Amino acid sequence: MIFKCKNCGGNTVYSPERKKMYCPYCDSESSEEKQVYETSELTVCPNCGGEVKVFEHTSATQCPYCDNYLIFDERVEGEYLPKMILPFQMGKEVCKNAIREKFKKCLFAPTDFLSEVRLNGMIGTYVPFWLYDYDAVNDFEGEGTKVRTWRSGNTEYREVSYYAVHRNMSVDFRRIPVDASVQMPDEIMDLLEPFGYNQMEEFKPEYMSGFYGEKYNMPADVVEERAKKKMKDDISQMMQAQCSGYSSLRTIRNDVQVNHAEQNYALLPVWKYDYQYNGKDYPFYVNGQTGKIVGSAPISTKKVLVYGGTLWACLTILMASVSALLKVL
Repeated sequence: MIFKCKNCGGNTVYSPERKKMYCPYCDSESSEEKQVYETSELTVCPNCGGEVKVFEHTSATQCPYCDNYLIFDERVEGEYLPKMILPFQMGKEVCKNAIREKFKKCLFAPTDFLSEVRLNGMIGTYVPFWLYDYDAVNDFEGEGTKVRTWRSGNTEYREVSYYAVHRNMSVDFRRIPVDASVQMPDEIMDLLEPFGYNQMEEFKPEYMSGFYGEKYNMPADVVEERAKKKMKDDISQMMQAQCSGYSSLRTIRNDVQVNHAEQNYALLPVWKYDYQYNGKDYPFYVNGQTGKIVGSAPISTKKVLVYGGTLWACLTILMASVSALLKVL
């Protein structure tokens, strides 16, 4: 499907700044009309007939010839229909400025690292996620100690008291996110958290116009262990807070029981900036809602050498000046 402007025929896209669809050609708002094309060739743009690069899990992309954003109906419907979507809250310009602000003090980064041309290459992608809900109960049994020390005369005394510790805690987890994309590194997606789910919307394909997208690559049961680990880690931290006040705490039994589990398929927004330098890739990921950035700036060897040479030259001149001054004195 393609969303066309009913006023001028241009490709309407979703604007994170305006929070609505608009036409970048005539600037009209909410003028979109969905056009569905019957075709079995996903790699052919239905608008201009140009060849489009479509991968196995691509659900939305842009035609390199007519620049129209294409959304593939069969990859956002049926079993691949997301229940929810978190629309982009940051547009490309805002995202570019955020990256410049974060890395502006990286003196040894390559000259073109923050250039307009390079940053313009970043793309916004809706990444498939499974969101897990758990109603869990943590039953903990342990042995705690409290140590009291005091001194009388020249003698120091130490008293250790032992306590039976039992805690039972019910915790309801909502929307624990786990990405379902093979292309996106799991550890990077975890670092981009948290997302604010208060801005989550019921899925509408209009939100995808103007961005790239993927359908889920892995079913919910395949990636659920990651969600359970997050749940158990959080429960452990909460239980430790409940059992504070002891000098030491030994675990005897720690049972976590899930009474109810549910998962929902959703799309979450991520900007990606791919920078190549000296044959190496430096990917940067930006949370499309909060602006959180994950990535490390490359180092220009040439800049380091130039800086080192300049510093050495300045020190040499300074030492020569000091030496000449001492001779005069």
